[in-house]
Formats: sequence, structure tokens, C-alpha cells
Amino acid sequence: MRQTRNSTHPMLLAFLIAFSLLSIPVLAGAAQPEMSRDAASDAERAPKTRLILGVSWQPGYCAARPKSTECANVDAQALSGRQFSLHGLWTPKKRYCGVDAAMKATDKKRKWLELPELALEAGVKAELVQAMPGMASGLERHEWLMHGTCSGRLASDYYRHSLALLAALNQSAVRALFEKSIGQTVDEAAVKQAFDSAFGAGAGDKVRMRCRKVGTRQVVTGLTIGLGSDDEDALPVLIAAAGKTKFGCREGIVSGYAPAESD
Repeated sequence: MRQTRNSTHPMLLAFLIAFSLLSIPVLAGAAQPEMSRDAASDAERAPKTRLILGVSWQPGYCAARPKSTECANVDAQALSGRQFSLHGLWTPKKRYCGVDAAMKATDKKRKWLELPELALEAGVKAELVQAMPGMASGLERHEWLMHGTCSGRLASDYYRHSLALLAALNQSAVRALFEKSIGQTVDEAAVKQAFDSAFGAGAGDKVRMRCRKVGTRQVVTGLTIGLGSDDEDALPVLIAAAGKTKFGCREGIVSGYAPAESD
């Protein structure tokens, strides 16, 4: 009798063992959501390219596409021959937001001057004429339709933001490097160093250089620069928040406009 009183009942013992085993996965599972939140937070903080600023080196573009409207009768002393020109501001993987099929078809046929003229504020338009030679071909209409419609901004605000970013680039050591290198070759190391000097260590890793073969020469036609957001922050902040990219063209000649031939 004493043995029965002092011993755990066999059925009760089995119940306690089963309960303890069932508790293990429940307790382990309770910790998983916290780990998932931490991982998601780390991923959100990691540098990621959310916007791309595209700029052209117009003399190189014209060397590669001499029949373009904007490349006819160019003044050798034009400002676009000594600084970067605006190509566009793009959201990766988002295009033609809310654009009807007919306009999209016209755009894809490169009939850009047949697209509706943009209702831009006078000051923005005047600045854009100087900063984007491609307006002669309707580039500003194409860029707005394809990319600007996905920006969540009005056309004037979209281009005002784009022009501010371009101005920061053209006031930097990057523009100085290209201007002094006209007629010479620039390479990846030099361009990255200029970006790091102008916008902070590592900025050069967020840049891709574009080139085209013209005869036997490889000429620089432009750059694309990764940005971490579409906020109104300063260009160094936006570049720092972007993800890294491959540089693309390793080296190329920085073209200048050829002087017009005299009669």
C-alpha cells in the first residue's frame, strides 16, 4: 500500500511525458516570428537601388548616332559638349504606368514628337531645353511616358527633381574629370575615384558606364547612377543608399564636338 501511495500513477506519467513533448515545437515555433521580423528589418535596411539616374555624354552620343535630330548642326562650343545631359530618371521594372495602348504603341515606334507636348512650368521647360538636347527628338515626352508616369509626381515635379540631380553631378569632380579628358580615354578606376571623391567612399560602385563602338574607337555615351530612393535628399545620400552594380564599359574615349567645317 505504501508503494502505491508514493508512486506516480502510470496513466498520469504518460500524460505528463506527452504534454512535455508537445510543448517543445510550440515553444520553438513561438520564437520564429521574431526571427523573421529581424531578418525582414535587415533586408529593408540593406542598400538597394530603387531609382536610376541616366545621363548622356552628348558628344559621344552624337558620334554614335550622328543622324539624330539633336546632333545636326551642333555648336562646337555648346554647353552640352562640356557637361552631362539628362537622359532620364527610371524606376527599375516599372514602365508605362496608366498609359493607354495607343500612346504606348506610338512611343515604342519612336514617334516621340507625335506624343502630346508636356504641360511643364515655364522655368522647368527653359532649364530642360538646356539640359536635355534630346528634346529635339521628343526625348522628354518619351521619358515621361515610359518612366515619369510611374514616379507619382506631376511632369514638372518629375523633371525638377531630375534636373536637381543632374546639376549636382555637373557641379562635381565627375564632370571635371570628363571635361578635362575630352579627346582622351577614361577608365573604370578614374571614374570610380571621381565618384568617391565627389559623393563619398563606395559611390563609384553604384555607377555603370555606357560606351559605343564608332569605327575603331570605343566612345563613352553616358552613365547610369543607382539611387536608394526617389526622395529629395542630396545626391550623396541617395547614392550611398543604393545597391552596387557592375561598371559596364571598362574604358572609353571622351568625345568632344567636332568644329564645323568652313566653306
